[in-house]
Amino acid sequence: MMNAEGMDVTQNKLEEATIKPWAEKTWQALSESTWVADGKEDADRIIYMFTDANCPFCHKFWQQARPWVESGKVQIRHILVSVLTDTSAGKGAAILSADDPARALYEHESAGPENGVQALESIPVEINEQLEANNDLMQDLQIEGTPGIFYFDEAGELLVQRGAPLEDSLEEILGNQ
Repeated sequence: MMNAEGMDVTQNKLEEATIKPWAEKTWQALSESTWVADGKEDADRIIYMFTDANCPFCHKFWQQARPWVESGKVQIRHILVSVLTDTSAGKGAAILSADDPARALYEHESAGPENGVQALESIPVEINEQLEANNDLMQDLQIEGTPGIFYFDEAGELLVQRGAPLEDSLEEILGNQ
């Protein structure tokens, strides 16, 4: 609908009725999932990322994000999933069941997907349920591969990056360095 000046008077209301509730519901679901923090608790920017321990593109983004994470500006919350290979669940379980999951994730990513954590052969029931719930959430949010990155842009809009971002979009996702 347009007003007398030809301005769209429905766009804002439509966005408030659809996009805003979707963003709030999605962010809530992400925050309630099982995740491993990479970065400071009080970082300016929080990002959720569906991560498979065998994913080379997740590893690439982990490397790209180091300057932001290490400066304390960004915290990436890795939602571990098991979608790529037979060892994905065992590696994700090894990270989640570690005494210090954040340290285990850091060591795994520092070594790279092929040389990182060893997959657990027997996954504890509780950890398996967490991985399955994360896989279900990934599917519910229509993320078909890893990484799946959720972040708020400078305008406060929830956006999704599917796959490893290109260098020129890192500041959009991670903020200014």
